[in-house]
Amino acid sequence: MSTRTPQPPQTGRAEPNPVPAPVRRPGLLERFGGIIRSLTRSRNSHPNLDYLMIRLVVFALAAIGLIMVFSSSMTWSIAEGSTAWGTASRQAVMVFLGFVAFWFSLKLRPGLIRRVSPWLMLITLLMLVAVLIPGIGTGREEVGSQSWLMLGPIQLQPSEIAKVTIAIWGAAYLADHTHRGGGWRNPFLIFSGVAGLFGLLIFLQGDLGMAVTFAITVVMLLIFAGVRMQWVIGTLIAGALAMSAVLMGGGFRSARFEVFFNSLFGNFEDTQGQAFQSYQGFLSLADGSLLGVGPGQSRAKWFYLPEAKNDFIFAIIGEELGLWGGALVIMLFGALGYFGIQTALKAQDQFQSLMAATLTAGVVTQAFINIGYVVGMLPVTGIQLPMISAGGTSAIITLGSMGLLASCARHEPEAVSAMQSYGRPLFDRLLFLGEPRTHDAKREAPRPAERPARFGAPVTRRPQPPVGGSVKSRNSAPAERIRTEPRARQNPPPRAARPNRQAPPVQQRRPGPDDERYRGQRGRRD
Repeated sequence: MSTRTPQPPQTGRAEPNPVPAPVRRPGLLERFGGIIRSLTRSRNSHPNLDYLMIRLVVFALAAIGLIMVFSSSMTWSIAEGSTAWGTASRQAVMVFLGFVAFWFSLKLRPGLIRRVSPWLMLITLLMLVAVLIPGIGTGREEVGSQSWLMLGPIQLQPSEIAKVTIAIWGAAYLADHTHRGGGWRNPFLIFSGVAGLFGLLIFLQGDLGMAVTFAITVVMLLIFAGVRMQWVIGTLIAGALAMSAVLMGGGFRSARFEVFFNSLFGNFEDTQGQAFQSYQGFLSLADGSLLGVGPGQSRAKWFYLPEAKNDFIFAIIGEELGLWGGALVIMLFGALGYFGIQTALKAQDQFQSLMAATLTAGVVTQAFINIGYVVGMLPVTGIQLPMISAGGTSAIITLGSMGLLASCARHEPEAVSAMQSYGRPLFDRLLFLGEPRTHDAKREAPRPAERPARFGAPVTRRPQPPVGGSVKSRNSAPAERIRTEPRARQNPPPRAARPNRQAPPVQQRRPGPDDERYRGQRGRRD
C-alpha cells in the first residue's frame, strides 16, 4: 500500500515573479582598480606596455602643460608688452625642442649613454662653476638666485642638467659593483663625494628648491643601488639639520616655514605679505570646487596669484578644471611612477635599472613636492611642476630624461623579442627608430666586477711554466697540483662497478613454417 504526500490545494492564481535586486554600479575606486587589473593581466599579452604607457603619459602631461601655460600667462604677457600668445609661443617652441630631445634619447643606445656619462659630468661641472662667476651667471637680481647662463639668445640652467647627469653617471658608476671596500675605495663614498660637490655648487647659487630636488635624486639613486640604511638615515639627519639651520637663519626662507606652519591650521596672519602667495593659491583651489570654472576663466591669473604660470600652475589647474582636473594630473604622475618602476624591474642590466628608477623617482617626487606646497602640505620651495610649468631648460631636460626612460622600456628583453618577432610599432617606424637589440658582445658586454689578481688565482687556472724552464711534473709538486687544479680532479668520483660479464641470453627464434606450433595455429586460422 503506497502513501502519497499531500499536495497543497491549487488556487488557480500564478505565483508573483520575484522582484529583481537592484544592480549596484561600481564606484570610482572600483573602476580604477579594474583598469589597473586589466593592465596587469594584459602585460603578458602586450610586452610593449611599459613603452606605450610611458609615451602616452608624457605626451598627455606635456599637452596639459602647454594648454595651462597659455591660459595662465596671457595676462602677464600683455602686461609685459607682448601679445597674449607671447609666453605660450615660447613655451611651445621649448616643448617642441623637448620632444626633439625625447626622440634623440630614443635613438641612442644605452651602452653609448653609459660610455659618455663621465664626459657629461665634466661638462656639467664646468657649467656649474661658470654660473657662479660674476658677469657670466645671471638671475640674482631678477629672482634671487644666480642659476642661469646666457649663451647669446639661449638661456640655460645648469642645475636642471645636473639632476639628469648625476642620475646617468651614478647609475653607470654604481652598476655591477660587487666589491664593497672600506675607506676611499668604497664606490658609494666616492659617488657621495662627487654628488656633494655638485650639491654645494647648486646651493651656492641661492636656489634652495633645486638643491633639495638634486639631493632627493641622489638619495633615491643610493637607495636603489643598495646602500646601507645607516647611510640613508645619516643623510636624512644631515638634511634635517641643514633645514633647521635655514629655518633658524632668518630671511625669506625662514618666513616661508613660518607661513607653512600657520597654514596647516588655516591661520594666515599676513595675507598681504609673506603669506600672500600661499593664501591666493588656496583661494584659487577653493574657487575651482568640483568641476572648475572652465578653461581660460581663472580669476587668480589677473595679477592676484604670483608665479601663476610657474610654481603655482597647479592652483590654476584646480581653479579652471576643478577637483577632477587636479586628480587627473595626480593620476598621470602616479601612472608614470608605476610604469617607470616596472621598467626598472625588467631592464636588461643594472645600469638601465638604476637609471630608469632614478629618473622616475626624481620627476615624480618633484611633482608631488610642488603639488604638496600648493595645497599647503609642504613649505613653498619654488620647485616647478615637471612638464607642466613654464620653463625652457626644464621642459627640454625633463622631456629628454623621459626619452631615456622610454629607451629603457624599449630595450626590455620582452619588448626586444616582440619587435624582432612581429616588427616595430608604428610610432618607431614613423620616427625612424631602429630595431632595439640586446647587448653587443664586443661593445656593450658588462664589465667584470674585479680583476682576478685581486682575489688570487681561480681554482681552474693551471700554473704557467717559468721563463726559461719547464713545467714541473705532477708527482714533484703535489701541493701546487691540489691548489691549482679543478675541484672535480681533486676529488674524483668513485669508479662505477663493473658490469657482470656474462654471455648475452640466447634470443628466441621466430617460429617458421616448419614449426609444429606454427602449423597448428595456421590450421586453426584456415
